Amino acid sequence: MSTDLSTTAADAPRRADWRFLCSHPAHWLALGAGSGLSPVAPGTVGTLWAWLAFIVFDLWLTERQWAWVLAAALPVGCWACTVTARNLGTSDPGQVVWDEVIAFWLVLWVLMPAGFGMQLAAFVLFRWLDAAKPGPVGWADRLIQPRGGRIGWREGWGILIDDLVAAGCTLLMLALFVALRRPL
Repeated sequence: MSTDLSTTAADAPRRADWRFLCSHPAHWLALGAGSGLSPVAPGTVGTLWAWLAFIVFDLWLTERQWAWVLAAALPVGCWACTVTARNLGTSDPGQVVWDEVIAFWLVLWVLMPAGFGMQLAAFVLFRWLDAAKPGPVGWADRLIQPRGGRIGWREGWGILIDDLVAAGCTLLMLALFVALRRPL
């Protein structure tokens, strides 16, 4: 599997499978360790995987270590999303779920410790914002539209940005909900 920069979005798009997933470390990361291969709602399955992975990793990672993981996951994820999109021949493949993973990890990192109900509310709200793309999420999604031609770093960041905005909106809406429930 080539990661040649001359690969273009005009190349015949393909669908990822387990062989594709295992052919390059970027594919494994971008496809959320296989969660993006789900034939139904890969973004939702990727977010569920992110939730489970966060709960498991949180047993060993401190808040500061999570900050470093998240800081490293953005540029590494951009690289993985770019390579995977290029190799799939489309600028924003639905099977790429790293954007959901990193964004939901960010939500949980800020939110925790939170009970199951609040985590579930964050999950539902984040998925709705990511899928429906209202307001600022839709703006962010349109901000870095594919130009056609070569799939590059711009498209890699474009894959990530709307989910990061959805994460920010999720946190803002949950904070407002909690603030409005408190007596003055």
